[in-house]
Amino acid sequence: MTAFRDKFNLAGKVAIVTGGAGILGQKFCAGLAEFGAKVAVIDVDEASAGALAARLSADYGAGAIGVGCNIAERDSVIEMSKKVIGTFGGVDILHNNAATKSSDLAGFFAPFEDVSLDTWREVMSVNLDGAFLVSQAIGRQMISQGRGGSIINTSSIYGILGADKRIYEGSHYLGREINTPAVYAASKAGLLGLTRYLSTHWAAHNIRVNAITPGGVSSGQNDEFRNKYSARVPMGRMADSDEMVSALLFLASDASSYITGQNIVVDGGLSAW
Repeated sequence: MTAFRDKFNLAGKVAIVTGGAGILGQKFCAGLAEFGAKVAVIDVDEASAGALAARLSADYGAGAIGVGCNIAERDSVIEMSKKVIGTFGGVDILHNNAATKSSDLAGFFAPFEDVSLDTWREVMSVNLDGAFLVSQAIGRQMISQGRGGSIINTSSIYGILGADKRIYEGSHYLGREINTPAVYAASKAGLLGLTRYLSTHWAAHNIRVNAITPGGVSSGQNDEFRNKYSARVPMGRMADSDEMVSALLFLASDASSYITGQNIVVDGGLSAW
């Protein structure tokens, strides 16, 4: 008799999560560790990555490390992959989760007509180029191991839908009014294209490549924004960060062994209207 419960067990698996110290990244890392995976927390903030790894090791006992890495730089990615492989002996799961709002919030949230090429390239260098560099390095490792693997990319609802400017009127987050910049939407849409390409490119190696597309996650936005966003969602609310984790665990595990090239949209029904 098939033990379906065992298909979700990640014991003995090694997982890399980029942007692991971020709001969603911390939840993703905890979920993977709870299900038995050894987790490499990758973040540009090495101290935060190390602190989270220490907590995961203490809480779940599966073993975790924190590695500082600028995924927009090839040499940094290569060094990171060497550290992870040297510590754990291989990689089974890669979660390309890192994203940036650039070093200049005013430039990032500027009207499209005023966005500088430097800001555009800075965001793309992390959100899309970084996923390319890490996938290339870890995909090569997975091929050499000969046991397959799972790669999951974090996209965004704005990678599949146009932004509704009306929900941002009166918004307040990160100490300022916000919007959804074109560069963010373009980078997340590009990530879906990369997902589909790699899913067929590496299928013969049993490397599955899928994506998760979160809808709006409540993370400190003001009531005005939350109310306007929630009014657009069939389920009538924003997501809690914990609600993204189960989709990742499914795609990371053998429960999704015949699923590749797909995008799981976790948006409370927003894209179903």
